[in-house]
Amino acid sequence: MTLVRASDALSITNLTDQALRVRAVQAASAYDLETLVNVTHAYMTTASRKGARTSRKTLDAYALAVRDFVPWARDHGVTLLRPGQRDGGRYLAHLQTRPSQGQGKVGPLSASTAAQYVAGVRALYRALRWAGATEAQPFEDTHVPPDPTPGIVKNPPYRQEVDAALEQCGPRLAALLLLCAHAGLRITEALGLKTTDLQGSRVTVTGKGGKTRIVPLSRRLRAALQGVVAVNGAGNLFDWNYAQASYRMQKAFRAAGYPGVWRGFHAARKHSGTRLYTATKDFTRVGLFLGHSSVDTTRRYVAVEQDDVAGEIENF
Repeated sequence: MTLVRASDALSITNLTDQALRVRAVQAASAYDLETLVNVTHAYMTTASRKGARTSRKTLDAYALAVRDFVPWARDHGVTLLRPGQRDGGRYLAHLQTRPSQGQGKVGPLSASTAAQYVAGVRALYRALRWAGATEAQPFEDTHVPPDPTPGIVKNPPYRQEVDAALEQCGPRLAALLLLCAHAGLRITEALGLKTTDLQGSRVTVTGKGGKTRIVPLSRRLRAALQGVVAVNGAGNLFDWNYAQASYRMQKAFRAAGYPGVWRGFHAARKHSGTRLYTATKDFTRVGLFLGHSSVDTTRRYVAVEQDDVAGEIENF
């Protein structure tokens, strides 16, 4: 679901400085949720570090955070333009104790989800400062304690599930799964591919921030892609959105005998990274393959066995 329309944010961007300040002050004073979301969107796409290249996923995540924080602030007596110095910590405490509202999830929010909400509210206050409405920074010193359980443990890579699920997939769905599990593509990258991106044993991928990389294709993936033709005149390989692709893949995992194991396409991307690291023992090469700008990010995608160095220390 799209949480904010680009046209609404554009109308904010086109205001004069004075009109923007007035609009932002009025919205914050009235806890006007929609306008505050649009002000944040306008700031993120015009004045933030990434500007127009800010991803749709980030914009929607921040909009969700604003939609959570503003009603909480109103109900807890927080004046948005003049928040108290402890209000950032109060909201974080709320996030750490409120139950998750995700489908099928129980218990409190995860540390990563709470951090995403805090990041979204920080963006709101950067937007209000950009608009000239306030100088407040109530979340400057608000930090979410890291989760002691590594993400690779909480959401590990698929293992044998990939081959089992492939047997339950049609040609196009199998190609999509292999693009994530063999080529290591993000699901948005895979769904956005066109036939012109394919060049023999490689594919040109446009990733985050508009960065491009050339990714080698496995023998099985090349064979799977041979049976996939463009679905429309634009040359797209797929005509599914994320929800449609996820629904089809969940069905394939259930049919393969893995009900409840589906953890999203990211676990297939981790499958790719883990297999490549096992073969190369080189985080830098794996990071380049996955399109990461930092090796620290790559480490979160690779499941390393606890006794990975046992052979090396045998003769110490």
